[in-house]
Amino acid sequence: MSSVPRFWRSLGSRYNLEGTRCKECGEHFYPPRNFCVNCRRVGHIEPYRFKGTGEIISYTVIHTAAEGFEDLAPYTLAIIQLDEGPRLTSQVIGDPEKIHIGMRVRSVFRKLGEDGEGGMIYYGTKFVPEDA
Repeated sequence: MSSVPRFWRSLGSRYNLEGTRCKECGEHFYPPRNFCVNCRRVGHIEPYRFKGTGEIISYTVIHTAAEGFEDLAPYTLAIIQLDEGPRLTSQVIGDPEKIHIGMRVRSVFRKLGEDGEGGMIYYGTKFVPEDA
């Protein structure tokens, strides 16, 4: 049995923005998929590490945060379309007043939260404006 930290480090899609790509049609998937939704059984899926750049296609500013995130408010959650095609939801770090649809962003590795004062700290992907 593996330790908890080793288990989380092994999840590439969580820490490295890794997904999959179909060798037949070139479609990219995030989170990773076991088969191509376009090619079905004919498609061959391979691991793919995304560049981590994309564009905000929609966003909202959270003013009343959920428990454990009160210190972050106000903060921005956005739907980001990666340059390779997939869309994902992530926090965008920066002044909420300056965030806009069409803004170019890039991924960064940041603290996502922790389980209490003495608990486990967990990390993952957030985004920042590309020019930051």
